[in-house]
Amino acid sequence: MATPLRAAFDVLGWVAAATLALYLRFDLDPPDTALSGLRKVVPLVAGSQLVLGYAVGLYRRRWLYGSYDELSALLMTAATTTAGLFLLNQYYFASRPIPQSVVLVGGVFGLVGMASIRYVWRLIVEKVRRPASPEAERMIVYGAGEDGLRVVVSLMRDNASKLIPVAFLDDSPSRQRLSVMGVAVRGTRHDLAKVAERTQAGVLLIADSKATSEVVGELVDLAAPLSLVVKVLPSVESTVRQSGPADIRDLTEADLLGRHQIHTNVEAIAHYLNGRCVLVTGAGGSIGSELCRQLSRFEPARLYMLDRDESALHAVELSIQGRALLDDGLAVLCDIRDETALTELFRTLQPDVVFHAAALKHLPLLEQFPEEAYKTNVVGTRNVLRASHVAGVSVFVNVSTDKAASPISVLGYSKRAAERLTSAHGLESTTGRYLSVRFGNVLGSRGSVLTSFKDQIARGGPVTVTHRDVTRFFMTVPEAVQLVIQAGAIGRTGEVLVLDMGKPVRIYDVARRLIAQSGRRIDIEITGLRHGEKLHEDLFGPTERDERPFHPLISHTAVPPLDLADVSTAPSDARTWMVATSAST
Repeated sequence: MATPLRAAFDVLGWVAAATLALYLRFDLDPPDTALSGLRKVVPLVAGSQLVLGYAVGLYRRRWLYGSYDELSALLMTAATTTAGLFLLNQYYFASRPIPQSVVLVGGVFGLVGMASIRYVWRLIVEKVRRPASPEAERMIVYGAGEDGLRVVVSLMRDNASKLIPVAFLDDSPSRQRLSVMGVAVRGTRHDLAKVAERTQAGVLLIADSKATSEVVGELVDLAAPLSLVVKVLPSVESTVRQSGPADIRDLTEADLLGRHQIHTNVEAIAHYLNGRCVLVTGAGGSIGSELCRQLSRFEPARLYMLDRDESALHAVELSIQGRALLDDGLAVLCDIRDETALTELFRTLQPDVVFHAAALKHLPLLEQFPEEAYKTNVVGTRNVLRASHVAGVSVFVNVSTDKAASPISVLGYSKRAAERLTSAHGLESTTGRYLSVRFGNVLGSRGSVLTSFKDQIARGGPVTVTHRDVTRFFMTVPEAVQLVIQAGAIGRTGEVLVLDMGKPVRIYDVARRLIAQSGRRIDIEITGLRHGEKLHEDLFGPTERDERPFHPLISHTAVPPLDLADVSTAPSDARTWMVATSAST
């Protein structure tokens, strides 16, 4: 409503309020003297309202229609206008033009009248702005908290919105009778089918940032037979901005797994990187490349990216610098199996901090070729450790896996040996700290089970699962990298740091929900556990202790050392050596 129009309506409201108060005072039959006095007072009322309204900002600012700010200014204007008229009526005129009771009652009526005008205007505006597109889909919102309320209000004020909220669902008893802009809470998540049928909704929006993986999974399962498209509103706890309709997105694998990303505040402890020379092995891999991207934010003096895959180095440099000329000496082509070349390289580059992420990691393949796992994961790690000693590295972080805890596979045996070698070298070193970081499956990494599921679904299936009850721990790539960076600051020599990854996830359920999200009829085929695979992964070995001295979500456990001299370049039986090394702990 334009400011002049608001002012005119307010003046008319005051005139009507004073007139009504006068007629009520005299039982609807006021004497001529009272009517004459009213005509004297009306100009004063109108003038006071305009002057005071301008003074408090009622007519100088633009307000959200019907907002608390506007109502506050309205209340102040009405109160001062009434008080001023009361004094004028008492002392300015020779005799009171109207009874004082009319002034006070008229003030109340005037405030109610002006507020009512704004309320009616708000209803009209909201009605006009309500989504009107014939293509707009009807949407049920799970979560009537701050985020859910905010997105519903935004959508209901957007005439061009493609989504129309028609109902809330919330499991909190205190919100069961809540209604916002005509959108009411119609029950809990268990009422989804009934509410969807009643409202003819086609979309379910999960707007509860605290929903657990079990709740998200249950909602997905409930929505599938109803043909509801499930979308999510991301949590805004870690952002400055507030969420709105633009943030509504499709359900991702991380949402299905209930991964609420853990933030380890690396900015507060990454001082050991600033101005230092940092080197990352395996820089072209999923973890290594994200490490390089995050490390670049902490302004190291030099960030060397080492890998034997030139295409991967090209890709990671492009993602960091926006160009990939590979001519600045930061992309380093080298194989960690080549000890001579690696040692000479470290002697030349003189890194201060090393993140060792280079490894072979595909479990079934390494079961077939254990010698390759030994050459890269064991001998390669030994070579990087020796080269780091030559360079006088101050911090060395070895990236490990949860399969190194109570290992039964070649991958687990080889990574356990790498952890023990790192511990041994750290205990012998007088120049720096040497430690390892252990975590589970990484969402989005190359070859991960979720990537395989998506590819199988795209091809029409079947989706293969090794066992109906197999579970795994999952985390996001950023979480894994944050842990690795933080480990360099809080980890102690000879330790392995383990992130608290929450509850393990049943892989069969993930496959079933991904298929439901695709909207296709695809079978799940049970193939059986492969050699070296566990039904359930462990985070700690039987003799390892879970201690959390610095961070409530990061565990520290000691690792028994393994003498570097025990590592042969070419053992007669790599698998036997790795199994024996693991058993000796």
